[in-house]
Amino acid sequence: MTWLIVAVAAVLAIGVVLFFSLKVLPEYQRGVVFRGGRLRPLYGPGVKVLIPVLDRLVRVDQRVVTLTIPPQEVITKDNVPARVNAVVMFRVTDPVSAVVAVENFSVATSQIAQTTLRSLLGRADLDTLLAHRDDLNQDLRTIIEKQTQDWGVQVQVVEIKDVEIPESMQRAMAREAEAERERRAKVINARGELQASDELRQAAETLSRSPASLQLRYLQTLLELGADHNSTVVFPLPVDIITPFLKSVAAAAQERP
Repeated sequence: MTWLIVAVAAVLAIGVVLFFSLKVLPEYQRGVVFRGGRLRPLYGPGVKVLIPVLDRLVRVDQRVVTLTIPPQEVITKDNVPARVNAVVMFRVTDPVSAVVAVENFSVATSQIAQTTLRSLLGRADLDTLLAHRDDLNQDLRTIIEKQTQDWGVQVQVVEIKDVEIPESMQRAMAREAEAERERRAKVINARGELQASDELRQAAETLSRSPASLQLRYLQTLLELGADHNSTVVFPLPVDIITPFLKSVAAAAQERP
């Protein structure tokens, strides 16, 4: 019986030792091991054996992490208050640096992203913030990655999700857009009238070179008037037809004593 108890205790002890000694790392994780406080070579995926008490394993996930930046109160370059939130996607490329160089790389990346977002958007005006987000996203990514590359963190995507501006500013922008549309409509109408007047001038010049064409145009006009069953008939009389008559009358008046 004594030997049986000893054997069971030994088996339990071995089981406990194996439980604390054997670690399984998935394919997407790497293990940073400290033995007696000293850094060991990086552990890859698979089954790893650790020395209990002496070894401490820190798991580092190398998958892409999506980090949501909470809404930030910013004042643009043209003194317009706005609330802006964004999303940052990053991954760890150097697990050792991510553990040794910074206390918590995820929190540090979030703080750097928030500070950079407020600083960069404070140097841009509202029109740039609304119409040139791609350029701002690229600038944000470049600045944030410059800070995090020493931590073994690679920033892959930075996207501004939403921009909230005061309601009064939204109404002012709506009035500005409406005025711009009215201006373009008036310009298009003026250009249309200019082109129409030019075409009419060319048509008048063409008809003036051919009196017969002008007479045919008169007859076509009468035909169009008669198609509506109107009782009134209008005969257009060009000025150049009565001009010789007016000249002869004026000459006769001058010859009289």
